[in-house]
Amino acid sequence: MTTFEVGSTTAKGGFANEKAICAKFNGWKKDKEAQLWLRIMGYNPKEIDSVEAIQIPTRMKRTDAEHLGLKESFEELMKFKKTDAQLRILITIGKIIKVENLSLKKANSDADFNQVDKRRVDTYQEIWKFDNDVALGLKLFTGEINPASQPEIIKGKTLRDKRRMFIDELPESLRQKIMNFFSENRILVVSDILKGRGGLSANWMLVTKYNRNDDTTTWILKDINTVMNFFGSGDVRVSPKGSLYLGKLTVMRKGGTPDPTKLQFKINPCKLFELKK
Repeated sequence: MTTFEVGSTTAKGGFANEKAICAKFNGWKKDKEAQLWLRIMGYNPKEIDSVEAIQIPTRMKRTDAEHLGLKESFEELMKFKKTDAQLRILITIGKIIKVENLSLKKANSDADFNQVDKRRVDTYQEIWKFDNDVALGLKLFTGEINPASQPEIIKGKTLRDKRRMFIDELPESLRQKIMNFFSENRILVVSDILKGRGGLSANWMLVTKYNRNDDTTTWILKDINTVMNFFGSGDVRVSPKGSLYLGKLTVMRKGGTPDPTKLQFKINPCKLFELKK
């Protein structure tokens, strides 16, 4: 396969959702965008016999995984499956079947962030093996542990929110341990957050932005390694609002219902349009 680079592109019509993008891939013989996407993925449309795009359900059943031919244990598959919209694209060339998993992000100019992962701190600790001090600091940050139960940590501080502690309110030792963990394990964390693992890990990210005024869709399609390098690059630092920046990722408390004390990771998908090639 050859590499075919293209920057962001604007096309007529709206196709900023997974159902519409599936339809474009399945109509690849006549669809110019789908042909361009296939070329970006390294395929020559003239050599392709068939393309089948399947929308991956957000909530999967064991039978769904079996239907997709995924071999991992269902529990492992669900642990590392991304919760965002995802397509599985089967490309047949002769007797060879290639599988490409595509992560879809819908971007809005008036919406800065898109959640890419959220879990309980204990789940992240199980996956990433950080120590109990890091876990304690993150649980105080999310409010899973109420600061009032840790008087030796508060030490008479007046907190901005009684339910939790911001990163810049944590004792220096805890704050530094958290930042050191993310700095030293950046590649692992960014990969799990954006790519995932196993049979449903993403190979590509497609960001789409529908422009209602002129009925066009601006899109950019990049391989997942480029995406990880882009969003993962930059310092690990405390944000102005007391959350944490990991490169261009924001690490923050979920808040709201139904799971306010989970840890979540967000990106601004529109930033990917900064990549011009």
